[in-house]
Amino acid sequence: MQAQTTLFLCLAIFSFSPFSVAYAESGLASYYGYAKAGKGGELTCAHRTRRFGSVLRVSYGSRTIQCRVNDRGPFIRGRIVDLSVPAARALGMMSAGVVRVSVE
Repeated sequence: MQAQTTLFLCLAIFSFSPFSVAYAESGLASYYGYAKAGKGGELTCAHRTRRFGSVLRVSYGSRTIQCRVNDRGPFIRGRIVDLSVPAARALGMMSAGVVRVSVE
């Protein structure tokens, strides 16, 4: 009985904790040149569901960047993130246009 009570208490505390669990996804990324500019050359992106202001880690090949969500999108099936031109340039995907990335 003591073990069940302790387990229940731990699960209850963990479920109400203020920590959010990050999730990773992989899919296609593209870039856009018409969006809101980041402050001082900041790398920005658009995501459908992540909160505005949250920072995403986007990886392509051996490169990884961190970019801030400041817009909604992409609205094309199969794409998971749209990067600003500076973010796409930092990731090295400018010549490809659309690439498979991992987002955390």
